[in-house]
Formats: sequence, C-alpha cells, structure tokens
Amino acid sequence: MVEGSMTQGAGQGPEVERTATVRDFRVPAYVHETGPYAHSTHPGDVVPPVAGTYPEGYTPTQRDLPVINRGDTVQVTVEPESAPAPQSATGPGPLYVVGDVHGYLDELVAALQEQGLIDAAGQWCAGTARLWFLGDFTDRGPDGIGVIDLVMRLSAEAAAAGGYCKALLGNHELLLLGAKRFGDTPVNSGAGTATFQAAWLLNGGQKTDMDRLQDHHLQWMSRLDAVEEVDGHLLLHSDTTAYLDYGRSIEEVNDTVRETITRNDADEVWDLFRKFTKRFSFRDEGGADAVRSLLDTYGGTRVVHGHSPIPYLLGEVGSEDGEDDRGPVIEGPHVYADGLAIAMDGGVTMAGKLLVRQLPLHA
Repeated sequence: MVEGSMTQGAGQGPEVERTATVRDFRVPAYVHETGPYAHSTHPGDVVPPVAGTYPEGYTPTQRDLPVINRGDTVQVTVEPESAPAPQSATGPGPLYVVGDVHGYLDELVAALQEQGLIDAAGQWCAGTARLWFLGDFTDRGPDGIGVIDLVMRLSAEAAAAGGYCKALLGNHELLLLGAKRFGDTPVNSGAGTATFQAAWLLNGGQKTDMDRLQDHHLQWMSRLDAVEEVDGHLLLHSDTTAYLDYGRSIEEVNDTVRETITRNDADEVWDLFRKFTKRFSFRDEGGADAVRSLLDTYGGTRVVHGHSPIPYLLGEVGSEDGEDDRGPVIEGPHVYADGLAIAMDGGVTMAGKLLVRQLPLHA
C-alpha cells in the first residue's frame, strides 16, 4: 500500500455507508483548544479478577491478561534518543510510533514533549514528522476521551505543518464502540452469552469516558485503519495473525473491518473484537513464522505492535490493573521473534512506561 493513500479522521479511507445513529465526523471547536492539561487522577476501584482457568488465547468475558511467569524471552534494550531526527529538506519527515495509552493523558503529553513532537502548550511542533498511534486510547486509565481529543487535534495540526498524526484501531476502541452501541444486548461469545457492557466494565471501562463519549468520537474510532505499512514497518495493534481472516491485502483488511463496524451487527462486531484481543502469537516457538506470515502477505520487513504489555511478553509479575505495586522496569521497546517483531506497549497501566519512539530503532 502506498503510504498516505488513506487519511485519518474526516475523509479517512474509502467512503462507506453511514449509519443514522452516528453522524459524520467533524472536528468540534473545543478539540482545537490547547493546554495546559490538568493533572489526571489514576483510577480507583478495580474490578476483581474472575476465578477460573483461561482458555487458549483470550476470553473477553473474563478480565484480560492473566499473570504469566516466563523466562524464555530476551529483551533487547533500546536506549531512547536524546532528540528527534533533524527535519529532512526533501521527502517525508522522521517516523514515530506510540504504544498503548489507555487514558494516561499526562504520561502521553510528557512522552510526546520528550520526543520533541509537541511543545509546552501541547501543540504540534514537529513539522513534517510522521506519528502513528498503535491503538487502545481508552479504558483502565483516567482520561481516555482526553487522549482521543488530543490525537484528533494533533492530526489537524500536523497536517497543517506538512506532517501527519494517524492512529490504528485497537481492541479497546472496538470494546468502547460496542459498549456504547449495543450495551447489554446479548452476543454469542463462543463460551456462552456475553455483552459488550459487561466486557467493557470487566476490562477497565471508565464511567467518565462513557459520560463524555460523543458522536464525533464514535465516528472517528469507527474509521480508523487496522493495519498499515510505513517505511518497511508493518504497523498493527495486536500481536496476532487474526488480521489474515479479514483480507489478503492491507486495503482489504481495512475495508472489511470498517464495513463490519458500519453494519452495526452486535455479533459481527463482537467476533471482530474477540479476534483482535488475541495475543502472544509472535512469542514462543513458531512466533517468527507467525510474523513472517503477516509480512509475506501485507509487506514490510518488521511488525510493530502494541496490545501485549512488554512485562507480560517477558513473563514479569504484575497486573495491568495496578494491583501489584512492584512496577516493571521498562527502558524501551522489546525486539523479539528473531528480530522481526517490535513490541511497543510499555505497560503504562501497570506502572511501566508509555513508549514513544522513532523508527527505525537504533541500538
């Protein structure tokens, strides 16, 4: 796919049939307001874990990410660069990616400022730089809607400066969309009857996000791409081969995912959510082959993903809901699967680190 053939937000991708319940996305005036940003408070009470055995993969009717204890993966530490790459006089600007944010707005602002992408007022200051968010903007953290508003505004500011700020669809965007649209409507989960509302609450859904969720947020999320290839990097949210179920090209996957969301069928959207919640396909024996199956189909030389926190890929003890106060030490992205995969979820929800890094990585 030619980079830039799809835009984010308004006018992103091919036009699809619009539903009567979701109005067209237009950036509201308040989205263009800049900082300062109020300091967020971290979430309080956490839903207790569901007892029982987790089946292979992930069952969305139980809380995500059981603690695993593994010692057979090796982390490649990548030192953060002191300053972003200089602007190119010709051609595209430097490329950056952002791991899972999960409502941690203050941490996101700080990480973007550290990389020189936004200034002290929270405005885009990176010129022609290219910025990709890998999905999961909401849930678990205190201000998911504030994160979405920031990304939407930066998209407009970056485009005006000759760069761009784009985003991919994560499983938590699907979860929030489903909770808003379908609520307690029963769906066939494959393990009995479930609802989006119950799964959303079980996996860190924040009432403050739902209360502030508006039509333009829903429309923006429903138009996000699921996968992109940029400068040889295959960008996607989840470390799973489930993308192959939706098409043999990047365009086909993105079109199929958008059409599934647009049809507004609860069971179809649940199945999409369920597949995008699978994880760990690139870890363990056969992981490199799984990555190659994606690269051979969609292009690129490396997969860059979020979704599975690096502490879980490494088998470090902890909880994504902050129940274990021993914070993991995360210095940078995790390179694994014979060097073919880069994990970007630094585990900010478990006192890890919200990662923003320039690609390609420099050891």
